[in-house]
Amino acid sequence: MNPKPELVDSALISSLQRIADALERLVPRAASAPDFDAADAFVWHPATRELAPVPRVNRVDMSLLKGIDRVRDTLVENTERFARGLPANNALLWGARGMGKSSLVKAAHAAVNATVTAAGGGRLKLIEIHREDIESLPDLMALLRGSIHRFIVFCDDLSFDGADTTYKSLKAVLEGGIEGRPENVIFYATSNRRHLMPREMMDNERATAINPGEAIEEKVSLSDRFGLWLGFHRCTQDEYLAMVQGYVNHFRIPVDPETLRAEALEWATTRGSRSGRVAWQYVQDLAGRLGVPLTASAA
Repeated sequence: MNPKPELVDSALISSLQRIADALERLVPRAASAPDFDAADAFVWHPATRELAPVPRVNRVDMSLLKGIDRVRDTLVENTERFARGLPANNALLWGARGMGKSSLVKAAHAAVNATVTAAGGGRLKLIEIHREDIESLPDLMALLRGSIHRFIVFCDDLSFDGADTTYKSLKAVLEGGIEGRPENVIFYATSNRRHLMPREMMDNERATAINPGEAIEEKVSLSDRFGLWLGFHRCTQDEYLAMVQGYVNHFRIPVDPETLRAEALEWATTRGSRSGRVAWQYVQDLAGRLGVPLTASAA
C-alpha cells in the first residue's frame, strides 16, 4: 500500500528543513557592525566575529616607563602621525622580556589620543588580536576597512614555531595582499625575537633547503613588513632603581631610600634579572607589606 501523497510531502519538507538548518549552522554568522563609540579599546573574538569593548585598559602612565626614552619617542611620533592621517609604519617592538614593550603600546595609544583629541581630532582605537587568532586577520581587516575611525591592531608576544605557516597570512595582510593594509589601520606587535622565529628554526631551514638563501628570505621577510624595529635591551642597575623609584613616587609609598635601594637590589638578585616587570613586582610586594593600596596597575 503506497503512502498518501500528503504524508510524503510532509516528510520531504521536514527533511529539507533539517538540511537547511544544518547548513545554516555551518555558515559563519555575518559580523554585525561594531559600535566603535562604546570604547577606545576592543578585543577581537574571531569565533563570533565580534569586537568586545574594553571599558578600562590595563595600562601604565607614560611617565613611569624608564630607560626606553628613544623607542618611546619614536613610537609616539609614529602613532601621532598615523592618528592625524599622515603616513606611518607598522611597528615591531622586540627584545628583552619585561622591559615595557606592551606597556609602551598601550601608553602611546592613550597619550596620542589625549593629544589628538585636544587638537580637535578623532579618537584612535586600539584593537588586540591574540597570537593564535592571526589567521583571522583578513576578517578583522574587512570589518575595519571603510570605517571613519583609525585603528591600531595590536598583537602581544607574537612569534612562530615549527611548521606554523600562519605567518604567511600576516605577511599578506601587512603589505603583500591584493588589497593591502587598509589606510585606517596600522599593526603593532611585540616579540622577544627580532625575526619572530627561533634561530634553530631558521638554521634548520638553511640546512635542509635546496637554496638556503631563499628559505631564510622567506622567514625574514615577515619582519621586513614592519617599517619600525624598536629594540628593547636589558636595563642597567641605575635604570632599574629609577623604575622602582618612579613607582614609589607615583604611588606615594613611604619608605627609606637606603632600605628601598637594598631591598630592590636583593629582589632583582633573587629574580635573576633586572627589568620593568621585576621593578613592578617588587613595588607590589613593598606596597602590600606597608599596607599602601595601588590605585593603578602596571605590567
